[in-house]
Amino acid sequence: MNRRSPSGAPLHEHDGRAPARPEPSRHHLSITFEAFHATHARKWLTYAYLHTGNEAAARQVTRSAYQQLGRLWPHALRQASVEAFAWSVLKERVVEWLYDHQQPTALTETAAFAVVTQALLRECQQQFALLESQLGLYAAIARLPERQCDVIVLRHVIGYCDGQIAALLGVDEVTVRSHASRGKRKLATALGIDQGTTTRGN
Repeated sequence: MNRRSPSGAPLHEHDGRAPARPEPSRHHLSITFEAFHATHARKWLTYAYLHTGNEAAARQVTRSAYQQLGRLWPHALRQASVEAFAWSVLKERVVEWLYDHQQPTALTETAAFAVVTQALLRECQQQFALLESQLGLYAAIARLPERQCDVIVLRHVIGYCDGQIAALLGVDEVTVRSHASRGKRKLATALGIDQGTTTRGN
């Protein structure tokens, strides 16, 4: 016997449709958003600082990104990759800030970018140690295609592992490693370095 709704219409237990997924509670949304923020806050701030070259601006950019993400959080949780969706929000805020201030990325001038040199020197010590100026490397990294530049920065400056970078960029780890390898080859070419040894160990 079929149960009936308050209006008297029969309620079929099996009508061929999947039950609707319950909406997450406000408490659940708050907990997941706070957990995401705690995981990424420092690294997002570093990324924003690298591009703006100003701590106050970096805090402004990341605060704006998190405010937007907070408003969109229920939508973000329904995406195939929450990390990739959130990363796109941060990137948009960074690009918007640079456009509004008519300023190119500050990667070349940012003091924190020295970490990149240290990391790459460990991988290609003999070759990169011959550079007359670290600024040549900074400028070369800033001129890389966007994805290759992001991978180098996310890996060597911000400290994300390849799996985390893959989630942020919405690609697989093989693609991340490919971007890193191609980026290093382009850096070697731009800086006149023998590529035979710079590509080992990628």
